[in-house]
Amino acid sequence: MAETNHITTKWLGNMAFESNNPSGHNLRIDASPEDGGESSGFRPKALMLSGLAGCSGLDVASLIKKMKLEVDDFHIETIASLTDEHPRYYDTVKLEYHFHGNNLDEKKLQRAVDLSIEKYCGVMEMFRRFAELKVETTFHKK
Repeated sequence: MAETNHITTKWLGNMAFESNNPSGHNLRIDASPEDGGESSGFRPKALMLSGLAGCSGLDVASLIKKMKLEVDDFHIETIASLTDEHPRYYDTVKLEYHFHGNNLDEKKLQRAVDLSIEKYCGVMEMFRRFAELKVETTFHKK
């Protein structure tokens, strides 16, 4: 049988919701004040970008560990453009991977990023179905 995720999202009143997660953690979703909400939680479309960066980040972190690479700091900037027409969705998404450290093995780190993008990250594959993805890797030596 195929693996499934079951998530319950409960209305909290006004424009706020609480959504559970298989990890046992809950998160709050809310609209901006200009959309009638109180900004008390995550925006759904932005949450998709966090899911994308988180998925790829977990892959890369796992590969950093496996390859025994030295990295002092690592973060991903995700910049996405929405279409003008409703329903608005992301049509282009740029992921910028930033690695910081004195002994960065650039070739292996780039390989880790490429493996995540091309092979391991399921969220990346989902995004590929509706958006143009652009990827950039930057190495910051101290």
